[in-house]
Amino acid sequence: MTQLPETSAGGDDGSGGNGGNGRSSSPGAPSTESSASASAPGSLWRHRDFLLLWGGQTVSDMGSAITTLALPLLAVSVLKATTFQVSFIIFLTYLAYLLITLPAGVLVDQVRKHGLMMWCDLARTALLGSVPIVATLWHVTLWQIYLVALFGGALSVFFDVAYQSYVPAIVQGEQLVDANGKLGTTNSFAGLLGPSIGGALVGLIGAAKAVAVDAASFAISALSLVLIRTPEPKPERRAEHVTFRAAMHEGLSFVVKHPILRKIVACTSTSNLFSACFGAVEIVFLVRTLHASPALVGLLFSLGAVGGLVGGLTAGWFAKKVGSARIIWASILLPAPFSLLIPLAQPGWGTLLFAAGNVAFSLSALLYNSAQVSYRQRICPPELLGRMNASVRWIVWGTLPLGALMGGALGTWIGIRPTLWIGVVGSALAGLFVFFSPLRTMRDVPST
Repeated sequence: MTQLPETSAGGDDGSGGNGGNGRSSSPGAPSTESSASASAPGSLWRHRDFLLLWGGQTVSDMGSAITTLALPLLAVSVLKATTFQVSFIIFLTYLAYLLITLPAGVLVDQVRKHGLMMWCDLARTALLGSVPIVATLWHVTLWQIYLVALFGGALSVFFDVAYQSYVPAIVQGEQLVDANGKLGTTNSFAGLLGPSIGGALVGLIGAAKAVAVDAASFAISALSLVLIRTPEPKPERRAEHVTFRAAMHEGLSFVVKHPILRKIVACTSTSNLFSACFGAVEIVFLVRTLHASPALVGLLFSLGAVGGLVGGLTAGWFAKKVGSARIIWASILLPAPFSLLIPLAQPGWGTLLFAAGNVAFSLSALLYNSAQVSYRQRICPPELLGRMNASVRWIVWGTLPLGALMGGALGTWIGIRPTLWIGVVGSALAGLFVFFSPLRTMRDVPST
C-alpha cells in the first residue's frame, strides 16, 4: 500500500508547510536562481537535468517496486515465513528512519547532495545484488533478507533526505509543485508496471533472482546523476561553532514550532502508522486469504497504482484549480472513504475491491505529498532544508516500523482481515489533523 511519506519524491515520504509565520525564503532568492535551469517556469519537459533526475528515479523506483513484491513473496512462498516474520522485514526496512534520520539531516546540510545520492545508489546496487548471487551459489535465508532490509533502509535514509533537499537546487520555486508531482509519478508509474513485471519474474526465475533487476536499477540511477550538469551551491558554513546536537535540534525545532507544519507531520505520521499496519499483512492477505498467485498479486498492485499515476501527473493542475494550500487537506480526506473497499476483498473477482481501494489511496497520497512537500520546500530557509526534511522524515517515517510491528502482532492475534480494517480506518481519519488547521482558511501557499 502507498504510504503518505514522500516515496523518494517523497516520505514518506514519504513519507512528509507554512502558515505565514516562521522563517521563509523567497523562491527568487539568489541561491535558488543561480542553480535553477534557464527554462521558464512550467517548462520542465525541456529541463535536461530535471529529466535526467526524473528518468533515473523512474528506473530505480521500478526496480524497487519489483523487490518490494519479491522479498515478501520469497519469505512467504519459499521460506514459509509466519505473518510476524513477514512484518519484521518491513520493520527492519524502516527502522533506520527512526534511528538515524536526524543525524543524516545534519550531514546532508554539510555536503553536496548530488555526490551523496550517487554513492548511496552504488552501495544499494551491491547490497541488492548479493541476493541473486547467494541464491545462485547457495540459498537465501531469512537472516539475509533481514540484513538487506536493514542496511538498504539505512542507505535510503541518506538518499531520500538528500533527494528532497536537492530538487530546489535544479528547479525554480514556481516549478516545485509540478516537479514534485512528476517525481511522485515515478513511484506510481513503478507501482503500475513494477509489480506486474515482478510477479512475472518471480514466476519465471524465482523471487531471489528477480531482485537483480532492482540492483541494476540503482546502477542506472547513479549513472543519471553523473550526467547532471547543473552546479549545486556549496553548503554554507556557519561562522560560529555549532554542536552536532544543536544542529539537529535546530531542524526539529523549526518543524515542531510551526503551527501548520506540525499539523502536516501529525497527519502524515498517523496515516503512516496505520498504513504500515495494513502493509505488514497485505501480501499474507493476498496469498493466504484470497489465494492469489504471484502474477495476480503483481497485477492487483499494478491496478492499484493507477490512482497514484494520475495523481502525480495532475498534481500541478489540481494545485492551480483547488489551491496549493487547500489541496493538502482535500486530497487526503475526500478519497478516504473509498479505501474502505480494501478489507472487503474476497477470493475471485472480489480481489478487484483490493485494487479499487488502492487506486483511491494512491491518488490521495500522491496529491497530498506533492502539495505538502512543495509547501515545505518553499517556506524553509535553504541552509535548513536538509535538517527540516530529516526532522519531518524522522517523525513521519519513524511510525512505519512501529506500524509494521503492530500489523504483525494484530494479524497474529485477531486475524488478517480485522487488522486491515484497523489500518484503513485509522489512516483515513488522519486527515482530520490538516482539516482542523489554518490550512482550512487558506487557498494558496504564501509566495514569500
